[in-house]
Amino acid sequence: MNLLDGLWGVLDLLLVAVLLLLAMAAVLSSDRRRSMMLFIVFGLVLALVWARLHAPDIALAEAAIGAGLGGALLMATLRRDTHQQTDQFPQHPVVLWGVGVLVMVLGTAIAWGLFSVLPTVEQTWRKGAAVDAQLAFSGVSHPVTAVLLNFRAWDTLLELAVLLAAIFGIRALGYVRSAYVTEVAFSQLAVWLVPLLILMAGYVLWAGAHSPGGAFQAGALLAGAGILLRLAGYSHAGLPTTRWLVRLGLVAGTGVFLLVGLGLLGWGQGFLHYPIAYAKWWILLIEMLATVSIGMTLTLAFMGGIPQKEAA
Repeated sequence: MNLLDGLWGVLDLLLVAVLLLLAMAAVLSSDRRRSMMLFIVFGLVLALVWARLHAPDIALAEAAIGAGLGGALLMATLRRDTHQQTDQFPQHPVVLWGVGVLVMVLGTAIAWGLFSVLPTVEQTWRKGAAVDAQLAFSGVSHPVTAVLLNFRAWDTLLELAVLLAAIFGIRALGYVRSAYVTEVAFSQLAVWLVPLLILMAGYVLWAGAHSPGGAFQAGALLAGAGILLRLAGYSHAGLPTTRWLVRLGLVAGTGVFLLVGLGLLGWGQGFLHYPIAYAKWWILLIEMLATVSIGMTLTLAFMGGIPQKEAA
């Protein structure tokens, strides 16, 4: 092992140590704002860990959704919470140390589980080889996209259905509160950043066919643009002001995904079994509409209800 490999090994150990410390600090902190900030930093470090594990797709998703949008949702929730920060959190040292020990026990159990599956790594490699062997028939050249949108499309369809069910519950909460009041400088910054985020979302969506990216990452970027607009004082966060357009956008991803599957089933191809010649275009259509639905869903989740000016 050369010096460079040794340095990378030290970096990996440091990342693991920092990840565990951040997790414990986020759980044990009695200050909700501090816990929230630690959680966001934890997500960013976890994205680095996924990148070191050569999983760039998961790293992108963790940074955009786990740390970025997850942190934004926590901030929005904290803003609405009017209770005292220390009322509901146990302060006794025995309780705090007990929680810390529980976290360490769970971490040890997870580590043991990971080490116990190491003998099956060869089987995982064989599955990867099987994916590579069928990649030419998937319609895309990136193996992760091929698995998510073709070989295991059922999983992605159900994930979109879960998001759709979640937004139904959020909209049942009623109308959102008034938009944030921000400084003019932030509003001007949002005007410059939002177009860039939309362009990045389009690129990440298109690149997902042959490199890390795809609908969930692109949808998270669109949601980031919507959240920026909301924080800049735009009450509708860039969403349509007509209720039926909002509903159409929310159900478009899941609905078209399901309709394509049923259409292929009626055509005699099997549910979500794309013809090889048209697989690329079916996948692109599904991902485009899924990106719109994911972006709108996450934006509305941040807002926490139905926009006030949404017309019938």
